[in-house]
Amino acid sequence: MQVRSRREGGRELPVLVWRFGAPLRVIASAPHGGGVGSRRWVVNAQVPTSYGRRDPDHHLGQLAVSLGLPGRGVGMLTAADVRAVHRGDDGGVEARATVGLGHPTWAAAADATRPVSLVGTVNVVAVVPERLSDAALVNAVATATEAKAQALWEAGIPGTGTATDAVCIACPADGPAHAFGGPRSIWGARLARAVHRAIAGAVSSR
Repeated sequence: MQVRSRREGGRELPVLVWRFGAPLRVIASAPHGGGVGSRRWVVNAQVPTSYGRRDPDHHLGQLAVSLGLPGRGVGMLTAADVRAVHRGDDGGVEARATVGLGHPTWAAAADATRPVSLVGTVNVVAVVPERLSDAALVNAVATATEAKAQALWEAGIPGTGTATDAVCIACPADGPAHAFGGPRSIWGARLARAVHRAIAGAVSSR
């Protein structure tokens, strides 16, 4: 992972960039490159708190071109300071998290009576060193989200996250596929602990 910068709206803004040596199998909820598929890079770009663009997919595609990133990748946005990224590791799994909690919310809260704030965002990028099946990748997203919610609950944050959180989990595209990604599976357990450590570290440093 590298910290890069770009000029946007008259400001110098940082962006985190992951370049994979070979395309990885990725599952992501990000606005650019989301879904399941082969991806060559990931970016987590900081934007101003006043960010109001409604074309984040196009915006992130332009940003990738400006950074010289080839092929398909994943792009996420946050108003949190991405230079304050925190890392969690466990048994070969590496997770990085940027945490903005200006507007935490409970997942099962009632419908909002006013527009949802796009300012607070928790973004997680995790790399698992062995291949997961597509079903295990879906399971891994749930596992990472549960770990995030656990870290927030332990820190006394009144919510399970924010309305705009994103997660990206990558693994090798080749090799025997592990069928499970739940919190008591081999790689799901390690993923959960890595994500929990990254989120807890970011929250405790706020």
